Amino acid sequence: MKKICVVCCVFFSVLVQIASAQSLIISIKKSIDEIEIDGELSESSWKEAAIAGSFRQNFPYDTAVAQMQTEARVTFDDKNLYISAICYQPRKYIVQSLKRDFQNGSSDIFFVTIDPFRDRLNGFYFAVSPYNIQKEGLIFNGNDLSASWDNKWKSAVKNYEDHWVVEIAIPFKTLRYKIRPDNNSWNINFCRNNLLINERSTWAPVPRNFSPLNIAFNGRMDWENDPPPPGTNIAVIPYVTSSGSKDYLKGTPTLKDLQFGGDAKIGITPSLNLDVTVNPDFAQVEVDRQITNLSRFELFFPERRQFFIENSDLFGDFGLSDINPFFSRRIGLSRSPVINQTVKVPIIAGARLSGRLNKDWRIGLMNMQTAESEELRLPASNFTVTALQRRLFTRSNLGFIFVNKNDLYTGKDTSVYNRVVGSDFTLASENGKWNGKIFYHHSITPIQADQQFSSAARLNYNSLRFNFQNSTSYVGRNYRADVGFVPRRGFLRNEGNIGFTIFPKGNLAQKINSIRIGPDWDVFYGTTRKIITDWDASISARVHFQNSANFNISLFRNDFTYLTAPFDPTNSGGLQLPAGTSYQYRSTRVWFSSNQRTNFYYNLQARIGQYFNGNIYSVQTTANYRLQPIGIISLDANYTRINLPSPYNSADLLLIGPRFDLSFSRNVFFSTFLQYNNQINNVNLNARLQWRYKPVSDFFLVYTDNYFAMDDNGYHAFQSKNRAIVAKFTYWLNL
Repeated sequence: MKKICVVCCVFFSVLVQIASAQSLIISIKKSIDEIEIDGELSESSWKEAAIAGSFRQNFPYDTAVAQMQTEARVTFDDKNLYISAICYQPRKYIVQSLKRDFQNGSSDIFFVTIDPFRDRLNGFYFAVSPYNIQKEGLIFNGNDLSASWDNKWKSAVKNYEDHWVVEIAIPFKTLRYKIRPDNNSWNINFCRNNLLINERSTWAPVPRNFSPLNIAFNGRMDWENDPPPPGTNIAVIPYVTSSGSKDYLKGTPTLKDLQFGGDAKIGITPSLNLDVTVNPDFAQVEVDRQITNLSRFELFFPERRQFFIENSDLFGDFGLSDINPFFSRRIGLSRSPVINQTVKVPIIAGARLSGRLNKDWRIGLMNMQTAESEELRLPASNFTVTALQRRLFTRSNLGFIFVNKNDLYTGKDTSVYNRVVGSDFTLASENGKWNGKIFYHHSITPIQADQQFSSAARLNYNSLRFNFQNSTSYVGRNYRADVGFVPRRGFLRNEGNIGFTIFPKGNLAQKINSIRIGPDWDVFYGTTRKIITDWDASISARVHFQNSANFNISLFRNDFTYLTAPFDPTNSGGLQLPAGTSYQYRSTRVWFSSNQRTNFYYNLQARIGQYFNGNIYSVQTTANYRLQPIGIISLDANYTRINLPSPYNSADLLLIGPRFDLSFSRNVFFSTFLQYNNQINNVNLNARLQWRYKPVSDFFLVYTDNYFAMDDNGYHAFQSKNRAIVAKFTYWLNL
């Protein structure tokens, strides 16, 4: 009881200590003439608009004004919100490519973050590079960005010798907001990422231990006139695909297929959206990159399908990353017991209602239906997810989730179901220093048993010089989340780290921005055997250089593993270490990433030391060359040598592959990668051509091929396994 009181007092004190900060304010008034998006800023409306200037640094320091300043302005008319900026910078730019939705931190950009509901948790992100390349996204959890969100908006850039000018028009129907009878205000911030001098700057100051993306520090935009109603927002996105494929291992003939389907986006209210999909096809989505697997548990691969990513935080942010009750990749992807591989399952149709009811309430409803596959022994399944979120205090929230999966087998009157119901309390202080979470989830199955729940408590503290993170989680041995990601069950876990950050002064500060050092730990207690099954601990140090390079080292790392089941540490099919044995081993791990602003840059990871009852030597690198502004050529290589004593297997694992990301123009893009992986005896080729012939309307041509990497059971190296080619048209039609 005393421990519970202490925990409650800690959380209460965190809530009470929330600091209030004085926000910067910019007024927005209606334009007095028509705005032409040309990068000129010649209209009278821009001359009369208030200026958001005096940008301050976020990096390398947060106590100085920006070396290269920015002047931002805002205005509006009945259809669009207009934003402009004069970005002072010599006519020498660093950009990754001409492709839309470029990687974060890879290019010089001006961007704006908009929080219409002023909850400092959810907002919109719009960015433009000096080459007028766009990127948009949705912000959730205050500083997390989902760049998969696509919508129509306009921008234009004009380049000069000592500055560049950007002009942006965002349709109001693209945004989600509500009009108040009086005193309409939105939170907003204007930001720059200037790689030329490695400077990040913002209008509303953001401490350097936070990203400029963090909307907890946004300023305020006061409307002199009420914003206009956003109007009807209905879009229909039909598609057609033509594909051909052949499986050489089965000896099947070439299969040809023609499919039709589409999506619809319907604005129910200005802040509530209905998404409908019929016979969806995700042929244009890039295949998963292969990973050398040394784990005893399932690996996590991120969701790449746009339908599931938009508003994904409302459904997928419950629990923790490895105790997640809803993981959208379980829909449309399933493991077949016939071939023991993950395969695509056709989705018949689905619908999702998501958004805001008001400033304090968010709601999400999703239902998806997949088809049956008798050949692969996969049933038709129905998935239902309900999420409800209530904002508490300033930036915290209380959430509720219900997940239901029903498997429908032909010839059976009853279905097999799995359900999870739970609640999460997520803490976030106004000043951003404190965040945390407490949750409890319970699974419901036809066979009821004990230990069908999971729970956790996590608390993080982030200040300029001190960081602390700790979480304690429990997963019952009978907890099942069939639509979630829970790679292991039956454990009590405590993990955390402490970091002390030093900011050098004098001559050293010209080379090094910060040094962080501290311990980290991770302990698993098996609740079935009632013993510690895994733990690791180390002292880690990170050096962040002024030129953007980083060096990390994990010293004195100790690992302990108790095997509850037989396991081959090489994952190569050799003799397994017996269950009931334990191993303690030591290693050193090093990470280095070079200056990301140069045309050639790379990162390097190395590991050396003991591994179970043997030794391990591992090196992994990614080398990149920027063909500015065409794109990136890169090479990924991962070599791992595992030496185990006889009679156990030793292994040399090699995963290597080049990658090309090229943009021939602002509308035509080509990406391809080749991967050689001897661990799974596979060579994979994936190539994708994209032509954006109209805004948010595309033609894709995708080719995939798989070969054997080595001779195996009568098959020869580089003999084909299967191949496929797909052509897909999509068209975005506004109604």
